[in-house]
Amino acid sequence: MNQVMNFFSNSLRERMQNLNLEGKMLQEIRLRVYKPVIIYIDNEEYFLSIHGEISKDSISPMIILPKDIADTLVLMSEYSLYSYEEELKNGYITIKGGHRVGIVGKAVIEDNKIKTLKNISGLNIRISHQMTGCADKILHYILNSPSIYNTLIVSPPKCGKTTILRDVARQISDGYLEFKGLNVSIVDERSEIAACFNGTPQNDVGIRTDVLDGCPKVWGMRILLRAMSPDVVVVDEIGGEEDVGAIRDILNAGIKIICSLHAADLEDIKNKKYVADLINEKAFEKIVFLSNKKGIGTLDSVWNVVGRRWEVRDS
Repeated sequence: MNQVMNFFSNSLRERMQNLNLEGKMLQEIRLRVYKPVIIYIDNEEYFLSIHGEISKDSISPMIILPKDIADTLVLMSEYSLYSYEEELKNGYITIKGGHRVGIVGKAVIEDNKIKTLKNISGLNIRISHQMTGCADKILHYILNSPSIYNTLIVSPPKCGKTTILRDVARQISDGYLEFKGLNVSIVDERSEIAACFNGTPQNDVGIRTDVLDGCPKVWGMRILLRAMSPDVVVVDEIGGEEDVGAIRDILNAGIKIICSLHAADLEDIKNKKYVADLINEKAFEKIVFLSNKKGIGTLDSVWNVVGRRWEVRDS
């Protein structure tokens, strides 16, 4: 909360500055014009009242006005929203601290493409959390010293997939105990893994890590392949035919890959044709499944693709 407080409009700041969230995880703050402020803490939904308190009931809620949205955006963009025009086309900006702000409003279309957004009506401030060590259990299965196994990390939304991916990249890059660190290259299309601000990662992604920020995955993987001589390429949320083509280029060059996918289980993956093709080709050697059964980032199971067997289930 302290990191993002100064980005809010005066009226919002006055009501939020006394909130005590010690020991709790602040996840999202949703601002919608003429609607109550909704805050997500520890996977629970709360309303912010006009008295600066939170409750699960929308009693005397603070209502967001257009000026709150406008003032907040001005502060978040450091008085230069124009400089964020490229990010705005994608519906979000990344602010200092690595926090991502989803933005909705009226899309301005030019040449059948979104040029920018105007008449902004809603913001979703997603709080970035670096959970050092959260990938410890997973590393046991994907390290293949002195390298790693090509790995696909799979989970439904909001199960900690990107947080885990970030910590995997950090630990592989830094190295530890008997494992020597590797050169890691991250394609961070939506600025969620490294959370770059003005080109500098706000999250610790490792001492041997290079980040290509805000670049489409397909272009990014091929740029890094040609330019950075990585040992490992890390990319979030694959799925399309072009993504899979770029992954094949990476693997054909003898470079390892760790990527993630939105899915629930093996059956769900079969419905994603292009990724399923990669698995049938045994391009990935390990598939890690996450859930939130025992909290965000629960290691549910690990599938050994080459051996066609489960290595662990319900860890």
